[in-house]
Amino acid sequence: MMDFDVVVIGGGAAGAAVTWKLAKEGLKVACLERGPWMKPEAYPSTKPDWETIKTKSFSPVPARRQSHYDYPIDDKDSPISVCNFNAVGGSTILYSGHFPRFRKRDFELRTKDGVGEDWPISYNDLQPYYDVNENEMGVAGLVGDPAYPEIEKLLPPVPIGKSGRVLAEAFNKLNWHWWPSYSAISTRQFNGRNACINLGPCNTGCPQQAKSSADVTYMSRAKNLQAHVITEAAVSRVVMRGRVAVGVEYFDASGVKNTVMAKKIVLAASAVGTPRILLNTKTSDFPNGLANGEDQVGRNLMIHPLGLVDGVFDDEIDPDIGPQGCMIYSLQHYRDPEAGHKLGYMMQALRGDGPLQAARFAWLKKRLNFGESLMPDFDAVYRRKLSISVVCEDLAEPENRISLDPDASDRYGIAGVKVVYKLHDNTRASMLSGMKRARQVMIAAGATKTYVFGPVRETGWHTMGTCRMGSNPKKSVVNKFGETHGVSNLYIADSSVFTSGSCVNPANTVQAVALYVADHIIQKLKVA
Repeated sequence: MMDFDVVVIGGGAAGAAVTWKLAKEGLKVACLERGPWMKPEAYPSTKPDWETIKTKSFSPVPARRQSHYDYPIDDKDSPISVCNFNAVGGSTILYSGHFPRFRKRDFELRTKDGVGEDWPISYNDLQPYYDVNENEMGVAGLVGDPAYPEIEKLLPPVPIGKSGRVLAEAFNKLNWHWWPSYSAISTRQFNGRNACINLGPCNTGCPQQAKSSADVTYMSRAKNLQAHVITEAAVSRVVMRGRVAVGVEYFDASGVKNTVMAKKIVLAASAVGTPRILLNTKTSDFPNGLANGEDQVGRNLMIHPLGLVDGVFDDEIDPDIGPQGCMIYSLQHYRDPEAGHKLGYMMQALRGDGPLQAARFAWLKKRLNFGESLMPDFDAVYRRKLSISVVCEDLAEPENRISLDPDASDRYGIAGVKVVYKLHDNTRASMLSGMKRARQVMIAAGATKTYVFGPVRETGWHTMGTCRMGSNPKKSVVNKFGETHGVSNLYIADSSVFTSGSCVNPANTVQAVALYVADHIIQKLKVA
C-alpha cells in the first residue's frame, strides 16, 4: 500500500494539469490513469490506411472502438453519442485543439440571461489560471479579438489558408464577427515540441507532438517533477473512513486489486467517469453513492449539440492543408436578443475530408457513380468541400444524466454507465437558427451546393455538468473550491463541475478550473 499527499484519478486534460501543479509545489502526488501512455508512431496518420483506422481502434466513440481500456457506455437513449478516450492525455489525444476561453457572461447565466444557474466563481477568479494554462499549453492565435480583448500573449496563429480566406470574406460580406481560431497547437518549436507541419488530421492524434495534448504537456512535465503516473489503473471506488476520503481502490493491468492512500483525493475522470466512480462508491454513510445525498450526482448533463453545414465549391481550395478544427470561428450569434431563443452558438469552420471520407460523402449524397464518371465525380468533391459546425449552448436539465448501468460492467466487474439525454426545445431552436445562418455564410462564400443536418450523432465530446459546482448543497455536488459537499478531502476538478457550458469548446476552461482547484488544495495542505 502506497501513501501520497494527493491521488488524482484521471490523466486527461484536468487530471494532468492538477498533477503538474501539485508536483510543481513539491507534493507527493500520484495520478491513476485507466489507459496507457500513447506512442506517436502508432497514430493513424502514420499509416496509409489512416482513414479506416480512425473509424475503428481510434474512433472517439467507445462502443465502436471496443478498446481494452474502455468501460461500457450505453447512450442509445441519447441522440448524441458520448465521445472520449482512455489514455494518458485522455480525450486531448483526439481533440482538434480548438481552445477558446469561456466568456465573462457564461459564469452569470441566471443573472444575465434568466436561465440556468450562476457559477459560484467568476471569470475574474479564473483569468489568472487561463493565462497560466495558455502559456503552459502553448496556445496559438491572434491578439486583438474583440470577443477576447484581455488575451495578450499567444504563439503565432495557425495559417487560415485559402479555405479560411474564402469563409472570412463571406463573414465580412455579412458584417459578422470572425477571428482566427485559438489553437492548442505549437506553430513554432515550443517547450521542446515540434512545430505544426499542417498535416491535417489532428483528430487522430498528432505524431509530430505539435498538438498540445495533455500527455506531451502537463503530464510529461509532472513526470519530470517526480509525480507517480500509474497507467492501466481502473479505479473502482474511493476508500472511505466514515465521511472522510482516505484513498482509492483500483485494478492494475493484471487484474490485481490495489489501494493507494492519500490526504486528498481528486476526481478528474471526466463528466462521465467521475459520477461513475462516485455512484459506484457506496457505504453505510453514502448508500446512494458518494456526495449523492440529494440525488445530484450524474444530473444536469450538458453535451453541446452540434449542427453541420457542408458547402461544395466549383473551384479547388485547400481544405486538406492544416488542422481540421482550427481555422476560423465566429461568436456573432453567441447572444442574440432577437433570435427567438435563449443563449446561442458558436460557428466553427472545419477543413475538409481525406480522400476516403470525401468519396463516402459524395456517395451518400448521390454524387458519386461507378463507371466512367467515378473519377470526375470524385474530383468534383475532393478538395472542394468545407464545413461549418454550429456548436450550441446547452441548458442544464436535471433529467439529462449519467447513471450506473445494471446490465453492463467492465472486465473488472465495475458497472458501466447509462446516458439519458434529450435535446432541449431551446437548444433545437438555437441549432436550427445556427444552421440557417451558417448556410448563409456558405452561399456568400460561393458554395454551389450546401447540405444541412443536425444534431450530428458522433459529436458528444463536450460532456459537462454532472457534478456541478454551487453554494447550495441541495442543488450541487461541490463547493466553489471543488470540494464535495458532505465528504471531507474529496475534490472534483474536471468538466463535471461546470454549472453552465457556454457554446465554445471547453478544454481551456477545464484546465483553468483544474489549476484553480489544485491551488486551493495546495493552500489546504500548507495550513495542515
